[in-house]
Amino acid sequence: MVSTDRLLAFAAMSLLVIVIPGPSVLFVIGRALAHGRRTAVATALGNVFGSYVLVVAVALGIGSLVESSVTVFVVVKLAGAAYLVHLGVQAFRHRKELRVSAATAGAPAGAVSARPGRGDLRTVVDGAVVGVTNPKGIVFFAAVLPQFVDPSLGHVTGQMLLLGLVPISIGLVTDTLWGLGAASARNWFARSERRLSLVGGAGGFAMIGLGVTVAATGRAD
Repeated sequence: MVSTDRLLAFAAMSLLVIVIPGPSVLFVIGRALAHGRRTAVATALGNVFGSYVLVVAVALGIGSLVESSVTVFVVVKLAGAAYLVHLGVQAFRHRKELRVSAATAGAPAGAVSARPGRGDLRTVVDGAVVGVTNPKGIVFFAAVLPQFVDPSLGHVTGQMLLLGLVPISIGLVTDTLWGLGAASARNWFARSERRLSLVGGAGGFAMIGLGVTVAATGRAD
């Protein structure tokens, strides 16, 4: 249903987007800093579930339009590209606030929180809510996912649902690694505002670059 070259290209694009720390990653890290590994893993599971809800919504909502209308595709792509640039600028401007995000999540600077973790189910639900409301995910699935669909093969909705499993799988692995890494070095990670600031600044620049790439590329039909 989906060609290998499109699948690999989408996997590469997905990896580029996912490794950029965004709201979901910061949430996983915050939970790891506050409660440790178990909560981090449960949060990552919930996040990818919420992200796939976005895939389903996009596939059912714009699949047929993308299949039949180049105009709709271009409008969605350019709107998404503009918002990606906006998110990148905001991420860079507020990069020094990442330390505050971690502290708000329950990890005081230089100290490991002693608060007990939340129930696993509640943690998964919290992660899902963050995933489904993540603007980065909304823009990515609405603006980038349709570019890798081949309308000539038909079953556009099915192609989107299948392709959507790629970033979900990558996200599960990377979010879990982020969470486990933060949980293993909670004191070291939460102590340094500069470390968090550098992560946020790099993510902002990468998001701006992705927005420009999305605007400049696309299907040629």
